Amino acid sequence: MVNCEGRADTRGGDRRRLVRRALTSVGPGDGDGGGCGDEQDHDSRLWHVTLSVSGKPAPLSDVRRALEQLAHDHPFLLTSRYADDHAEIRYWEEARDLHDAAAVALRLWGEHRSSARLPPWEIVGLEVIDRATYHQRVAEGYGPPPAHPVGVHPY
Repeated sequence: MVNCEGRADTRGGDRRRLVRRALTSVGPGDGDGGGCGDEQDHDSRLWHVTLSVSGKPAPLSDVRRALEQLAHDHPFLLTSRYADDHAEIRYWEEARDLHDAAAVALRLWGEHRSSARLPPWEIVGLEVIDRATYHQRVAEGYGPPPAHPVGVHPY
């Protein structure tokens, strides 16, 4: 990807995700929604996302396989925990602000439902916190439960 100054963008990450951000991250006063002027004032930040879903029980093997496929389709997935009727997905999202990170998180389950053959569960919880808050919570001992090693794990 080439930035506004004609240099290669070396921020890393999936190019499609960066393009999607540019299309969905239009702030007040951005008029044309995609120019090179103010967008450098809105640098992306990292957000820790916890998405909780639940619904009717499904075979554990199907839930595990679906979450493994989701992790393959969404390479930024950190860890997933699951049972036959609910799951929790945790990952880091790069976004300009909390609204963008939450919007992407709320679309994640639905957009991958058919490709990953996810259960027809609904989103029942969402937490999005910035990196500093995440690390502060962990340091003070009241952060999210320690993540299992990266991957998909039963509760």
